[in-house]
Amino acid sequence: MKRAVVLLSGGLDSATTLAVALRDGFEAHALSFDYGQRHKLELNAATQIAAALAVHEHRTAVIDLRVFGGSALTSNVAVPKNRVTDDDAQIPITYVPARNTIFLAYALAWCEVLGAADIFIGANAIDYSGYPDCRPEFISAFEKLAGVGTKAGVEGTQFRIHAPLISMSKAQIIRRGADLGVDFALTHSCYDPTPEGVACGECASCRLRLAGFHDAGLVDPIPYAAK
Repeated sequence: MKRAVVLLSGGLDSATTLAVALRDGFEAHALSFDYGQRHKLELNAATQIAAALAVHEHRTAVIDLRVFGGSALTSNVAVPKNRVTDDDAQIPITYVPARNTIFLAYALAWCEVLGAADIFIGANAIDYSGYPDCRPEFISAFEKLAGVGTKAGVEGTQFRIHAPLISMSKAQIIRRGADLGVDFALTHSCYDPTPEGVACGECASCRLRLAGFHDAGLVDPIPYAAK
């Protein structure tokens, strides 16, 4: 069985991506990150999802992106509410500088140790907040980097970065996850949960998630502080 490193944040996109990797016959090695994010509750969700889907292994890398800040998720800047992006045509303040580049670099390093050539990431370029590291151009560029910047790559390993959700709407992602048996009640998407851990219902991530469930004709199983 081929091994794959699957980035698992704890959100519905990454949970669905993990389910896709398992469906496609990969031995899944799930990788999460404790990077100083304000919505650290997603790590509990990632642990539960990994257990529910019976991954081969789940690890959490600890890095602290708060040392740089620059994002509402890694600093004291307020998370914008009641809008999908902070401003029209602008990259939102919830963008974490180079986050997916950093995450994929860690996944690539683990691939070399495992002798694996496949990485799965839940990046999406349709119903998303405008992050530049969620676009097909970025995925393609990193795949090329993997081939020239690693021992395995220069020795002939053809790395592949799988982004199976990248061209899907949020509703399509939710339907795909439901078809694959993902328990969305275990997932966490909110950028600014209440102290009790309830999703705010007003940040961009919550709004995209709620709209996706509505468009999919399904009921979101998690509670919200506001809808």
